[in-house]
Amino acid sequence: MNRLVLSACVVERGALRYTPAGLPALDLSLRHESQVTQNGLPRQVSMEIRARAVGDITGTLSRIELGSTHGFAGFLGSQRNGKGIVFHVTELD
Repeated sequence: MNRLVLSACVVERGALRYTPAGLPALDLSLRHESQVTQNGLPRQVSMEIRARAVGDITGTLSRIELGSTHGFAGFLGSQRNGKGIVFHVTELD
């Protein structure tokens, strides 16, 4: 299964664009910070991930404030050039 659920802050948002199929698409940069337990010890986690939304959800994502924190869900895929990953956002809390 390929499913990611992440609480994150929107730190960057690209301009709304359209795919060759005519679907709206939006690129985002999300920052996550939390504390998790690993091997019985607390660990601080801080990371930034590239994200992309396609379809109806782009309308909602284009209106949320930069710096606001939300719950995001979706799946991980490779970037177009095949180097690295991108979080494809399909749901927003």
